[in-house]
Amino acid sequence: MNESPLIGIHACVFDAYGTVFDYASAAARCREELGDKFVPLNALWREKQLQYTWLRGLQGRHADFWVVTGDALSFAMETLGLSGGALHERLMNLYLRLETFPEVLPVLGRLKAAGLKTAILSNGSPDMLQKTVSNAGMGHLLDAILSVEEVGVYKPHPKVYQLAVDRLCVAREAISFQSSNAWDAYAASAFGMRVVWCNRYGQRPEHLPGKPDREVRSLAELPRLVLPGGASEDQEPHVA
Repeated sequence: MNESPLIGIHACVFDAYGTVFDYASAAARCREELGDKFVPLNALWREKQLQYTWLRGLQGRHADFWVVTGDALSFAMETLGLSGGALHERLMNLYLRLETFPEVLPVLGRLKAAGLKTAILSNGSPDMLQKTVSNAGMGHLLDAILSVEEVGVYKPHPKVYQLAVDRLCVAREAISFQSSNAWDAYAASAFGMRVVWCNRYGQRPEHLPGKPDREVRSLAELPRLVLPGGASEDQEPHVA
């Protein structure tokens, strides 16, 4: 595995769900009610959520990510024999308060302290992202929160990745894009971004256009790959 630093990076752009925010944390907070259906619900909810973004894109019937997420949850609950509007509502509300992975805030602080631009680029709707970022207390660590709603189509359409280039005013080859979703990482690479695939879930490489420049298991490994000369693990970030 290539562990040499990426040269000429001026911005770090992050996928949200599964990369910065732990999408499993919503269902985890209902583990008692879900019992042995917790694992299959979490997996099916996520699977259908992504499928619905792609299928709606192919049909030309866009709906924002809040609608898609709710429809995917309804499908998963019906499939697993789970009923109750109260449970559905609770899970949806918890999706606005997802936990961040433990290394995320320190890493963002180090990147900002080093002068890099930082942003989230996500399928999430603006309202979902703003609430989740606010609840996580990380808004001051981001230069931009970018939603696909600005271009009206979901990842992996090139228009989504172009949005980061346009809003940050940084060339695509000077952006390091981080995603835990293999298909997203490959698409960003095919678009022309530098890509660090945060392979949290032990996925196999995709057979798709593009190829991530680096692969890590945690975002804690990111600063040494994108900062000039790396970054000391014990360096304290100073971010206002």
